[in-house]
Amino acid sequence: MTTSLPITDRTKVRRKPTRGSHERAQIDAILDEALICHVGFASEHGPVVIPTTHVRVGDHLYIHGSAASHMLRSLAQGIEVSICVTLLDALVLSRTAFHHSVNYRSVVLFGTATLVEDTPTKLAALAALIDRVVPGRSAACRPPNDKELAATSVLGLAITEASAKARSGPPLADEGSDLALPYWAGVIPLHSSRGTPINAPDCTLPWPA
Repeated sequence: MTTSLPITDRTKVRRKPTRGSHERAQIDAILDEALICHVGFASEHGPVVIPTTHVRVGDHLYIHGSAASHMLRSLAQGIEVSICVTLLDALVLSRTAFHHSVNYRSVVLFGTATLVEDTPTKLAALAALIDRVVPGRSAACRPPNDKELAATSVLGLAITEASAKARSGPPLADEGSDLALPYWAGVIPLHSSRGTPINAPDCTLPWPA
């Protein structure tokens, strides 16, 4: 695995370039923390962006869905795709409306996705997707049977063209008369957390330790 990806015309960060990075460690960390990605592609009806779950395994990002999915069938044909993930860390409030912002971490990937057709790789990717949501969950549920496997498509996108971008810290420093304005300025952190598990109506088992 390379430590840094090459900068291409599509991944060059032009707006506030100091916030950008092509380092794999930063890209991978953001991909691994995010639970949802957005997949963008051009269809016969125009541009489409679809949210879905994902998982990174080594140098590939995997997505899955119904074999009848229009998105997956389109991507399997080898069309160009862009995938984006975003982590929102804080709201940034300034004394002036112009300098309000958010603290975030994001990754944008480009390339063409490949349909995973060999069964061992497909099963491994599906298990990784489940374990990404809850670690160890793939071993605590029935694996897909042949019918379910045939009804599911898995696509992989090589992580070869991507960039990360992030903002952190307080609002931009106010100057001059703005410093005397009677308005609060600062950061409101945002946190995502898991709540207490709720059993399905037909499940009497306790949540596994």
